[in-house]
Amino acid sequence: MNILRSILIQITMSMACFVAVAVMSHAAIGQLTFEPSWQMPAYPTVRNSILEWINQSSAEDQSQAQARALWPTTELRPLGGTALLSRVAETFSLANSQARALFEACNLEHLGSIPPDASWLDDHALSNTLRHNLRLYYARWLAQQGFYDEVILALEGLKPSDVVDPAGLLFYRLVAYHQLVQPEKSRVALVQLLEQEAALPRRYQQVAKLIQRDIAGLEDESLDHIARRMNDVHRRLEFGRAGKQVQMVENGVVESLDKIIKKLEEQQQQSSGTGGSAQSSRPMEDSRLPSLKAPMKVHQRDIGSQSGWGALPDKERKQAMQQIGREFPAHYRELIQEYFRDLAESADSSPSN
Repeated sequence: MNILRSILIQITMSMACFVAVAVMSHAAIGQLTFEPSWQMPAYPTVRNSILEWINQSSAEDQSQAQARALWPTTELRPLGGTALLSRVAETFSLANSQARALFEACNLEHLGSIPPDASWLDDHALSNTLRHNLRLYYARWLAQQGFYDEVILALEGLKPSDVVDPAGLLFYRLVAYHQLVQPEKSRVALVQLLEQEAALPRRYQQVAKLIQRDIAGLEDESLDHIARRMNDVHRRLEFGRAGKQVQMVENGVVESLDKIIKKLEEQQQQSSGTGGSAQSSRPMEDSRLPSLKAPMKVHQRDIGSQSGWGALPDKERKQAMQQIGREFPAHYRELIQEYFRDLAESADSSPSN
């Protein structure tokens, strides 16, 4: 009995140790899993990096001295990410002529539909410190002006560790994806941004929360989703853009509307078929046009270079509005009608991009 009791005690102790190790391992894994993937850089770290860039630049001594003056040893007024990025861009403008031109362009009122040229930032012969941070500075300006496609391009490949304002990088990427109606990419950017929620500027927190609630119930191919894509088309047309990208979005909108119309027809046919109505065998036969019997083949049209290629004829559009109106609120019908009307009006006035 003593031997048996000793064995049982040893087994019990072994199991207890195993459970303890497993719990500790699980806790460690959980801690690693939720470790933030990015951190806000400290002022001394940024300062050292910028001073190193200044020392390696080919700027004149006077310009270098002016640039160094922006970076005192002790920062009397702590800089947030946005202000820190602005100071970095100003520093570059003092020691680099191309950076100065971009910096000045981003600080002037912009009335045109074409953003300043920053293609020179693609030159990998330049310092990454300059390239990465000016790309973010430029992207911030683009987002403020509504050039969301360009924001994505400017930030492509950048990581939070590449820039002095990682929160700004993630925030403007989130805003661009949200405005371009890309909910899945918006969610990814949102999750990463909120890893350091407490460290974010208050305005970032508020906007992020609004976006989080906004995309929570957004479903692909819903009228809400379609309406947002229509707004994106309106934004592009306001910039005078009617090229391939706009046509692709328009194409998607028309196809999505066609799917909704077709789905409603099928539902009505099924409902009429089971309801025993005398008219159930031929739903909508007297009211719809032949072109509504199958998905619209937008690509068969000669779209040319104008944005009105997706506009429906007046009679056909009325048929679509009648069908959609049977199942959805009036404001959706009005929005869709306004969308096609604006496309038709812009057909002769928008240049091709």
